[in-house]
Amino acid sequence: MNTTGVANLLGVSKSTVQRWIKQLDLDMSRNDLGHFDFTEEEISMLKQIQEQVQKGILLQDVVLPPKKTRKGKAVHTVQNPEMETIIEKINDLDRRVNEKADNVVSYQLLSHRRELEELENQVVQLNKRIELLEKKLSEVNQTNAPAKLTNLNQIHEKRKGKKKNIFMMLFGF
Repeated sequence: MNTTGVANLLGVSKSTVQRWIKQLDLDMSRNDLGHFDFTEEEISMLKQIQEQVQKGILLQDVVLPPKKTRKGKAVHTVQNPEMETIIEKINDLDRRVNEKADNVVSYQLLSHRRELEELENQVVQLNKRIELLEKKLSEVNQTNAPAKLTNLNQIHEKRKGKKKNIFMMLFGF
């Protein structure tokens, strides 16, 4: 069963199942793609963990059931030395490819982090610039307010004068 199926069976999220596996350092089987592939035994172990967590036991204090020991014999086949050297070379190449992939991912993460920090700095600078412009705008508005009032008063006085002149013409005052 995959992680989603187990999560649905237990009534928890996929990330909860993955967190239990990681924090409790559980040795779970994986498929060819690296996804968890749970056996009935592993599912019952996760059920026991869930019961303990539901009882209020902290995850780091969860008692894992003893692992069943498997009985059997390890069969070692004798291979020719050429085949062993080829397997060693393949393992070495695999290790080097994994190291290279890790280095590339690390470099990309650092690059993205640097880009994010630069963008964050630009946002801070833009916020400061906006604050400065808003401050200048409020200062300009405060200094222009009396000038606007005087201009309005002058316009009002001119209108009064025109009205007065019209009344004087009509009524002869």
